[in-house]
Amino acid sequence: MRREPAPLRLTKLGLAAVLVGFHLSLIFSGLVPNLVSRPLHMALALPWIFVFSDVTSGLARMSGILLTILGAGACLWIAINKDALGDQYGFLEGDFQRALAVVLLVCVLEAARRAIGWPLPLVALAALLYGLFGQHIPGEFGHAGTPLNSFLGTLTIAEGGIWGSLTGVSVSVVAIFVIFGAVLNAGEAGKGFMNVAAAAAGSLKGGAAKVSVLSSALFGSISGSASANVASTGAITLPAMTKLGYPKRLSAAVEAVASSGGQIMPPLMGAGAFVMVELTGVPYTSIISAAFLPAVLYFLAVWAGINAYASCFDLKGIAPEDRPSGRDVVITSCFFLIPFTVLLWGMFISGVTPQYAASLAILAGVLMLALDRSLKVSPAAFFERAELALLTAARQVSLIAAIILCASIIIGVLAITGLGVKITSLILSGSQGLLWPSLFLTALACLVLGMEVPTTAAYVICVSVAGPALIQLGLDPLQAHLFVFWFALLSTITPPVCGAVFIASGMIGENWLKVAFTAMALGVGLYIIPLGMIANPELLDLAVEPLAASLVFLRVAIGLSLVSFGLIAERGWILRVTALAGGLMLVFVPVFSG
Repeated sequence: MRREPAPLRLTKLGLAAVLVGFHLSLIFSGLVPNLVSRPLHMALALPWIFVFSDVTSGLARMSGILLTILGAGACLWIAINKDALGDQYGFLEGDFQRALAVVLLVCVLEAARRAIGWPLPLVALAALLYGLFGQHIPGEFGHAGTPLNSFLGTLTIAEGGIWGSLTGVSVSVVAIFVIFGAVLNAGEAGKGFMNVAAAAAGSLKGGAAKVSVLSSALFGSISGSASANVASTGAITLPAMTKLGYPKRLSAAVEAVASSGGQIMPPLMGAGAFVMVELTGVPYTSIISAAFLPAVLYFLAVWAGINAYASCFDLKGIAPEDRPSGRDVVITSCFFLIPFTVLLWGMFISGVTPQYAASLAILAGVLMLALDRSLKVSPAAFFERAELALLTAARQVSLIAAIILCASIIIGVLAITGLGVKITSLILSGSQGLLWPSLFLTALACLVLGMEVPTTAAYVICVSVAGPALIQLGLDPLQAHLFVFWFALLSTITPPVCGAVFIASGMIGENWLKVAFTAMALGVGLYIIPLGMIANPELLDLAVEPLAASLVFLRVAIGLSLVSFGLIAERGWILRVTALAGGLMLVFVPVFSG
């Protein structure tokens, strides 16, 4: 592998250190005005999207440098002139400010395009065009029109667009937890996850597949990305399953399904938990406690599916000589247990904010970087790992920033034009004011939108237009948000766009469509559990009514196990249909009985 020139390496390392240092300093420096912190967040992210990405074209690199200079300059101008802009109330003054607004919007759209492709920027561009020209649309879906200076100003120099509350979440919370995950992954925490999973499940029938489930649940709790999860844990679990003779389609499906669960597993939930805090006003600790049992149910359903496949195939466990020793398990588990303990102590015992607790956990994680799995201190290895953590954190913070800034354009336009209210009315009228038809319409919208944009962005857009309708029909806000968030995740394993399936099938060399159908059967919980959360609201009340939540959890877990058996196990068709029907009855018993 070709080593980077020293000046480029030092430049990237310096900028990464500035980005990480800036976000950590916000936690300890008191209140920083939003029109300072949020533009600086974007300015620090732009080089990692436009300049330090894997572009090969000279034109793309040169245009990236130009966009970085223009975009960062515009962000700095906003931060410097925050007081004067506050007196303008989102109304642009003069050609310079109009040009600056255009530069900012172009940079946000192009950054999202380079980071994740065309779909999300195209949706944002369509929203902008609707805001600019929607007054010419006849009928209910037109709008009265907004003056150009007010429309662009609200999006770019006030807190109603790209500097809105969603970007605030990215700045103050998401970035901190992303840095935390990068620090853990740079050390031995990933190996610790694998060792714990192998020790717990390696000896069981289908052990290699179950190791994938456990390690993906643990790793996903800090990565929050299905693709990153597949690439990291899959590099170990896929060869292990292949070596033991597991069918390729099953091996890839297990990894794709298990890795997708990382985005619903607290504490990170693919940044969704923190966005949910902002959109619902529900405390972070309440959200992760509500999300915990459904996430565990998801992995239990996958586990049950593996047991069902084990009745069809001879799925061997991992040989004793290939499993880690008890000493290795204990030592390597400390690399994630110590930072996690600090995090949980800060949030649940000391009562500090999640981001402050995460900052303390980052400090603990940085100290652990000095040790390897033999507990030897190596300064050279420490600096190498710290460099990896800084660079990884900078790239991931910038990627999420690009997504959230672009999604903020859409949210801003919905608010300015009132389009969100109109779509809500459409959902209510289309479902005749009934809850379950509204849920299915919302689920369909989430699936379609999730095929084109990342999970968190799909969730934000869908919940902005469908969430009010679901709440108006009687759902608790947190119920509605979790329902939408889960269904925004469907596209990771559902054709035609199933990112986790594509990556896993490519890594193992299997036809992606075979893997996708196997993944859908194995990940059936992803389709059923969100509906089960609506039918069984007690499932989300772990913090308030732990006994009732636990009893409902057991009933739904049994139901999901029967559904997995009915879909997968090769037994008589009458037994399979009976198991499937009985499982659905158990999951949705309040609906069937009411």
